[in-house]
Amino acid sequence: MNKKGVLEVTTGKTIKKTKQAYKVPFGTVSITDDARKLIDQILDSKWVTKGRYVAEFEEKFAQLFGVKYAVAVSSGTDADALSLAALYDFGAERGDEIIIPALSFVATGNAVLQAGFKPVFVDVEKTTLNVDPAKIEKVITKKTRGIMPVHLMGKPAEMDTILAIARKHNLYVVEDAAEAHGAEYKGRKIGSIGHMAAFSLYAAHIVTTIEGGIVLTKDAKIAEVLRSLRNHGMVDKFVFQRIGFSAKMNEIEAAVGIGNIKIFHKILEKRRRNMTYLIQQFKQFDEFFFSIKEEPHEKLGPHAFPITLREKVPFGKDEFVSFIEGEGVDSRNLFYSIPTQTLSYRYLGYRLGDFPNSEYFGNNGCHIGVHQDLEINDLDYAVAVVKKFLKNKLK
Repeated sequence: MNKKGVLEVTTGKTIKKTKQAYKVPFGTVSITDDARKLIDQILDSKWVTKGRYVAEFEEKFAQLFGVKYAVAVSSGTDADALSLAALYDFGAERGDEIIIPALSFVATGNAVLQAGFKPVFVDVEKTTLNVDPAKIEKVITKKTRGIMPVHLMGKPAEMDTILAIARKHNLYVVEDAAEAHGAEYKGRKIGSIGHMAAFSLYAAHIVTTIEGGIVLTKDAKIAEVLRSLRNHGMVDKFVFQRIGFSAKMNEIEAAVGIGNIKIFHKILEKRRRNMTYLIQQFKQFDEFFFSIKEEPHEKLGPHAFPITLREKVPFGKDEFVSFIEGEGVDSRNLFYSIPTQTLSYRYLGYRLGDFPNSEYFGNNGCHIGVHQDLEINDLDYAVAVVKKFLKNKLK
């Protein structure tokens, strides 16, 4: 992957930044030799839209996660939106409510609206980054149809509690597993626990198709509905049974994904090593930062390493991010509270202060890479940069 990129704005306040070659880039893309050969075959065949290789990718992805059905789509956002839109075939009506965490990539909230539902936000726990299960039942109404927990940064949400709440209130559970490739919860693979699970296959993830998404389910009827929804609601040639989307994956993307599945466990092992190493190394900075931890009952899906400033440290996030990126350590913001950062969501009545934990992460958190192209010496360099920053600040 080209190590040049544009440094991003980390808060609502613009920071002027320039292009540079990162010593520790945030992400990478693995495109295997097998995938390159397959792409050439696809181009020679002149059949590049959804076909046999998309079907092969779906089959292999489902096997990887121990689930019977997989439906490939054009993005992780579409995976979320189609998963929710499938609920219309099971009693949901437009304008019904879906409960989601306030802290996530904005696509989580947007997908709820795109599917025709109303997002109902719940604050997250500071210790996990994930939706606070103790606050879910407080927002359930007669119009609630589902809960969409997000396994943020690959940290599994508290699925047993969420599933118990869903059973009690007859709700569907759709896992937003965009960042949780390879994560496990109490011996179960994330993506195999809820009624459906939506994955992003964007370039930053372990299994990538460059752009793309995929939905897993154990339910044959749900899978049938999803296949119809991704193709305008079609059930036969130009017979349309439901309002659908145009969200098909193409053959070239599928070829990249098939190649990634072949090296999935190799990538996962490398990323887990890198994530574990940074968790251990950052313990020396515990006075200034906190991050996620891996509990005995889980395995993190190593997407990226979050770094959040503790309260009352003698510096701000912008200052920290500007320094580490100036030293060549690429980073991204740890997302913002969806309902209080986006003016379009204000119509729902949310205001600053409604989601204190989510807002805190948005104002004080960032994350850096743990991807498979990084070696221990790269991580050591990132740690040394953090030490240098703290030394300068604490003189």
